Amino acid sequence: MEELAACVTTNGSVLNVLSPENCDIEILDNGRTINDFIDNKIKELGSEDSEQPFYVANVDDMVKKHLRWITTLPRVKPFYALKCNSSPAVLRTMIALGTGFDCASKGEIQLALSLGVSPDKIIYAHTTKARSYIKYARTHGVNMMTFDNEDELVKISLCHPTARLVLRIAVDDTDSLRRLSLKFGATLGTVDKLLGRARELDLDVIGVSFHVGSGCTESSAFKQAIADARHVFDIASLLGFQMSLLDIGGGFSGRDDVGVKFEEVSEVINGALDEYFPSDSELEIIAEPGRYYVESSFTLAANVIAKRVVLDDTEHSDILEISPDKMIMYYLNDGLYGSLSSITLAPSLYKFVPYLPTADEGSEQKYRSIIWGPTCDSIDKLTDDYWLPELHVGDWLLIDNTGAYTVSIGTDFNGFERTHIYPVVTAETWHALNLSHA
Repeated sequence: MEELAACVTTNGSVLNVLSPENCDIEILDNGRTINDFIDNKIKELGSEDSEQPFYVANVDDMVKKHLRWITTLPRVKPFYALKCNSSPAVLRTMIALGTGFDCASKGEIQLALSLGVSPDKIIYAHTTKARSYIKYARTHGVNMMTFDNEDELVKISLCHPTARLVLRIAVDDTDSLRRLSLKFGATLGTVDKLLGRARELDLDVIGVSFHVGSGCTESSAFKQAIADARHVFDIASLLGFQMSLLDIGGGFSGRDDVGVKFEEVSEVINGALDEYFPSDSELEIIAEPGRYYVESSFTLAANVIAKRVVLDDTEHSDILEISPDKMIMYYLNDGLYGSLSSITLAPSLYKFVPYLPTADEGSEQKYRSIIWGPTCDSIDKLTDDYWLPELHVGDWLLIDNTGAYTVSIGTDFNGFERTHIYPVVTAETWHALNLSHA
C-alpha cells in the first residue's frame, strides 16, 4: 500500500475529502466483505418491508484502477471524466487520488469547484459551449478548454480571450461502440485554417486532443491518433504556437473480460508516445478516463417485483423465439429509465447474478428470460435473451459492472425513486489512504 500513500493528494487533509460524514461511506472492518454488506442490506430492507434497489460502490476497486493506471501509463495524467459518474464518493475518491477533471458544462465545473478542485486541474472538454458557460469558466479561473471550429474560436475570443486552448481533432474511431468523431473534432485538412484564425484572434493554442470513441476495441486506433496529433503539432510550430499539451481522451476499459485489455492499449500508447513525443520533449500528457475507473466498481442490487411465465410459444413470438418449455418474464424495480439506460449499448457487457434464490437454490435448470424495468413503457427492457434459474417475486438480482453512464443519466420517470448508492471501502485501504479518525 506504499504506492497508494504516495499518490494520495497533498491538497489539504484527505479526511476532509472522503469521510463517513460527507459521503456516507461504510468501512468494512473485522473481515467483513462486500457480499456481507449486500446480504445485510437486503435483510435490512426486508425487515422494513422495502425492496428499493441500491448500488454498492467499491472504493477499493477505484483505488486499484488508479494504481494500475499510474504504473502502466506513467507519462499520462488522468483527468477523470466527471460525466461518467458524478456521485459524491466517486468524485471525492478521485480528488483524494489527485486526478484532474474533465468537465463538459457549467454545472460540472461548479460541482468540481464546490468540492475544492483547483481550477488548473480542470479541462473544459467540450467543443461547443454556450457563451455564458465560457464566461463562467473565465470568472472562476478555468482556462483550459477545447475547440474544433472557427465559430467557437470567435466566441472564446469575445468571452475568454486569455483561455488556454486545445484543438480537438477527429480521428479514426470506426472500431468503437460509440463514434464520437461523427459529432466532434476538426479534420486534419482544416487544421491550417483553424490555427491561422486562432493566430488572427490572438488566442493561445497550447495543445491537441482527440477521442478514439467509447468502448474502443482496436488498440491501434490510439497509435494512429497520436501520429495525427504529431502532425498537428508540427503545423502549429510552423505558425508560431508553442504547444505543451497532448490530451489522448478516453475510450479505456478497466475490465479484463471484454474487448482489449488495458495493458495492451497502454503498450501501444507508450510506444506511440515514445516514437512521436519522446520523453525529453517536456510535454504534459493527459487523458480523460471515466468508464475505466468506475464501470466495474459498481454493483446494482435490484428486486424482482413481478413475474410472468409464458407457456404458449406463440405468445410474444415477436419479442422472442422461445423453446417448447417455458419462457419467463421478470420485472425489476430498476431499468432503462432509472439507472440502466446505458445497458442498451451492449447488454452482453453486464452480468445478471441471481441472489438469495428461494425455491430453486442449487438447481441447474435455466430458462430463457426477458428482464424488464418497472415503468409502463415497453422499451424499458434490459434483455430479452438471458438464461437464468427460475426466480420468484421478492428475489434479488445483482447486476455487475454498472458504474459507467448509469447513475449520471438516470431519471425518476413514472415516479420511481432514484437508486441509492452505498459506498464501501475495506479498512486496509481506508487506513492506507490515511482516512481514519485516528
